[in-house]
Amino acid sequence: MTESSSPSPFPPPPGARAYHLRTGRGRFAVVDAPVPDGVEPRGVALLMPGFTGSKEDFHRLHGPLAARGYRVVAVDGRGQNESDGPADDESPYAREELARDALAQAAALDTPLHLVGHSLGGQIARAAVLLDPSPFVSFTLMASGPAEISESQKQRVKLLHDALAVMTMPQVWEAILAMGPPEEVGGPASGSLAPELLRRRWLNHKPAQLLATGRQLLAEPNRVAELAAVALPFHVLSGALDDTWPVPLLDAMAVELGARRTIIAGAEHSPNQEQPLATARALADFFDLHPGDRNRP
Repeated sequence: MTESSSPSPFPPPPGARAYHLRTGRGRFAVVDAPVPDGVEPRGVALLMPGFTGSKEDFHRLHGPLAARGYRVVAVDGRGQNESDGPADDESPYAREELARDALAQAAALDTPLHLVGHSLGGQIARAAVLLDPSPFVSFTLMASGPAEISESQKQRVKLLHDALAVMTMPQVWEAILAMGPPEEVGGPASGSLAPELLRRRWLNHKPAQLLATGRQLLAEPNRVAELAAVALPFHVLSGALDDTWPVPLLDAMAVELGARRTIIAGAEHSPNQEQPLATARALADFFDLHPGDRNRP
């Protein structure tokens, strides 16, 4: 693994480091939490965030997963928050390009990985697995569905696209705040970060990334049958409510995949933030079932 360090305004959780992971496809900002002394290492997890989100969305999972023996590496995708990307050219944000970024991140970490993708991150992770499942020990889809998002969330994404077409990123941020507390996939102002850091994260996102990935959410094809043909253990985890992909849809996807199914009580679209201890426990319980090759150099 190669890396470069630089000061970040987004403080990592206790025991973790923030740095830029060098890969064959560029540098990606990560938060990396090692297993603490005295705990037996059991594996490594790569966590990919959702639309308008970032690696900071997983801050509350690092500690409890590390305590279970899992090093956790959460990543900003190309054009997300602290990972660079073009502001106006959408072509580097095509689904296959983002999937190849995920494979490059896995190659740079150079160890078998438990792959976890939240929402949009789950669909990008799915595309990576379909290109090459070999780096991965298991794959968890967290609040991430089989195809396009729900009609109500499509309206939110379309509103965001319309705003980005005529307003600057700071102006769009003010409009988001004026509309009241956002929800689900259309909620860049929600999360566990302080308000100023939420704003800074939004301004760090590249408009082309938001436009390209938003269109993907509106038109994602159903690739569950393709995924089911891959020889990996699958886990479908969600909150008890979800307006982006309704829970019965996620239940059916889990059946088609032959996946472990976990529903986190008291959580909605972001169980990683809303119920982090229960979510970390469910992830670690699944990882424990699939240890992979711990002897690989």
